Amino acid sequence: MNLEIPYQILNYIDGAFSVPQNNQYLDNINPATGEVYGQIPNSTLPDIERAVSAAKAAFPNWSESTPEQRFRVLNRIAELIEENIDAFALAETNDNGKPLWLSKRVDIPRASENFRFFATGLMHFASESHSMGEKAINYTLRKPIGVVGCISPWNLPLYLFTWKIVPALAAGNCVVAKPSEVTPMTAYLLSVICQKAGLPAGVLNIIHGNGPNCGSEIVKHPDIKAISFTGSTRAGKDIAAIAAPMFKKISLELGGKNPNIIFDDCNWEKMMRTTVQSSFANQGQICLCGSRILIHEAVYEKFKTEFIARVKELTVGDPLDTNSKQGAIVSKLHFDKVMSCIALAQQEGGKILLGGNSIKPEGRCINGYFIEPTIIEGLGADCRTNMEEIFGPVVTLQSFKTDEEALQLANTSDYGLAATIWTQDISRAQKMASMVHSGIIWVNCWLLRDLRTPFGGFKNSGVGREGGWEALKFFTEQKNVCIEL
Repeated sequence: MNLEIPYQILNYIDGAFSVPQNNQYLDNINPATGEVYGQIPNSTLPDIERAVSAAKAAFPNWSESTPEQRFRVLNRIAELIEENIDAFALAETNDNGKPLWLSKRVDIPRASENFRFFATGLMHFASESHSMGEKAINYTLRKPIGVVGCISPWNLPLYLFTWKIVPALAAGNCVVAKPSEVTPMTAYLLSVICQKAGLPAGVLNIIHGNGPNCGSEIVKHPDIKAISFTGSTRAGKDIAAIAAPMFKKISLELGGKNPNIIFDDCNWEKMMRTTVQSSFANQGQICLCGSRILIHEAVYEKFKTEFIARVKELTVGDPLDTNSKQGAIVSKLHFDKVMSCIALAQQEGGKILLGGNSIKPEGRCINGYFIEPTIIEGLGADCRTNMEEIFGPVVTLQSFKTDEEALQLANTSDYGLAATIWTQDISRAQKMASMVHSGIIWVNCWLLRDLRTPFGGFKNSGVGREGGWEALKFFTEQKNVCIEL
């Protein structure tokens, strides 16, 4: 299959490609070069109305199809993504700025895995029954909700877009989905794939546009009965304020300010290697990155010296260069935000141990949005730099003396998404894991994901859980049936 991206991409509504009703477009910029390289629809309510109408028309047949029928279509999409991994990976890198090797190794394979995981999982999805002896039996029916809305972010574009839409489709819903307007290209390619794979018209509708004109209209639409959103905590609050009074089901996967807790008895080499990765993978633009590194005082200086040396080796440059370990920040807007956060850290008394500057690579990337991996120390636990999500290649170092102090530092945050704990003491690991206020705890590892497990966070990190049965349950309504015997 020859996957080509036109200069102006189109919405995907009712199984066909269509221009926005207002005929208006937004520029799409390659963050590695700073140049406009395409345009996307600036969709508004009329486009949403068309998509919802198509989804409602498709819902009866799709919801009544068998799990095996849905599996065949969704699994075929997985196969086509794998067959076109090079085209998808290049589109992801040009859109997002991440190294091409990372797109090819992580983002696109995971998108394919999402399709296959939920396609197969649906055939094993079971409901409960409860016997009341000889008196009665109760059983639970799970029915698809209807038309649902899925809104995904720019940091892992196809990876997280599919993480939302596939369980919704597998459960028998029809979807109106909006990818980030900053990184729309792989979602467009997915619509081409869906058409080729034989996904029935109207089952999945992909609408491009910004948050105010497009995303908010999806959230507000009365015929869209559930919203699954990944993005900022600020946007999550706005969505909840609209959706909650309408009694819509909502799943919000929001920000993180994750602690990485390092004890002096850890496996040092594995910890160092993984901590570099967990700090700066995808330019730090992963909600699961460990941006607050907490180190036992006995090894603080040793850690600092070696960590700085290793991070210096991370080559920042052209994402298409196989030697680049760090690519571009996703947009000029986000670049400016990260640089302002670094300036704030200095105003708060932070000492920059490494980085802190923008970079202008030679050649085609001279006008791109690049920032050095940045390490900061000397800041208190409750300053803005340690409390607010930066979402970039910036980490802070803090030391602790006791387990209790480590726990206090880890929990001094309004977020509670993920945490990493490094120790060889299994009792300490279990105690810390149970008491850290995070929805995901990694012990002696990071980003080791089993798709069957619940994914989500505490506090300002969101509402609800995604993944595994949790996702399929979210996209269904439960009905209890009681039969007297």
